[in-house]
Parts: sequence; structure tokens; C-alpha cells
Amino acid sequence: MLTTETRTRRVVMRAALVAAVAAVLLVLVAALAVGSSAAAGAAVGGAIAVGVFAFGSFAVELVSRVMPAASLLFAMLTYTFQVALMALLFVALHRSGLLDGALDSTWVGIAIILGAFVWMTVQIVLATTARIPAFEPRPAAPSEGGAR
Repeated sequence: MLTTETRTRRVVMRAALVAAVAAVLLVLVAALAVGSSAAAGAAVGGAIAVGVFAFGSFAVELVSRVMPAASLLFAMLTYTFQVALMALLFVALHRSGLLDGALDSTWVGIAIILGAFVWMTVQIVLATTARIPAFEPRPAAPSEGGAR
């Protein structure tokens, strides 16, 4: 029997896998279309997208197990922090000078956007088709007085 925790973890893992495969395909397209700097940019962008979304999803899953009442608030905060973290990482790449030659900034952005859309699409499809109960039923209490 699968627990809610196992089902949720499978949804997150599948979303991460599909987003990673999309990132690898984008790296190949970038390498063939533009060259090595585009491929490197797509790889970095894909890693940022998959890493940030996976960390956020596992954090929300952990909080929903420990404190179910706080899970919606934590999920909303996590999403806000994910967007801010991706922006900060992009700014850090820009300030480091890597986007001036080693990485193609256009392909970094494309990979982040593609990763976000693929992640959301896969997670929505899997979450809506998975049979994850809204709550765990409590075990039945033994009847008072026992068998008669």
C-alpha cells in the first residue's frame, strides 16, 4: 500500500525527471543551433530550474507532513522564494561575468523558462491524476464493550 508521502514523492520525482530530460534535450538543441556557450547556458539554466523547483517541492512536502495546517502558507512562501532565488542566481551569473562569454544568457533564460513550464505542467498532470487523498483517515476506534 502506498502512503500519501510516497505518492507525493513520486509526483515530485517524476516532475524532476521530465524537467531534467527537457533540459538535456534543450542542451542538445542549443549545441547544434549555436554552439558550446549556448549549450553551457542551457545546461546551467536547466540545472537552476530543476534544482530550485525540486528543493521547493521537497520542502513543501516535508512541511505538509510535519505541520499540515501550515502547508498552504509555506507553499505560497516557497513559490515566492523560488522566483526570487532564480532571479538572484541570474543576477549572480551576470555579475560574475560568465554571461559575457562562457554562457549564453539567452539560453540560460530559455532553459529556466522551459524548466518552469515543463515542471508545472508535469506536476499538475501527475497531481491531478494521482489518487492522493485530501486527508489520511484515522484508524477505527475499538467498539466499547467488545463483542457480545
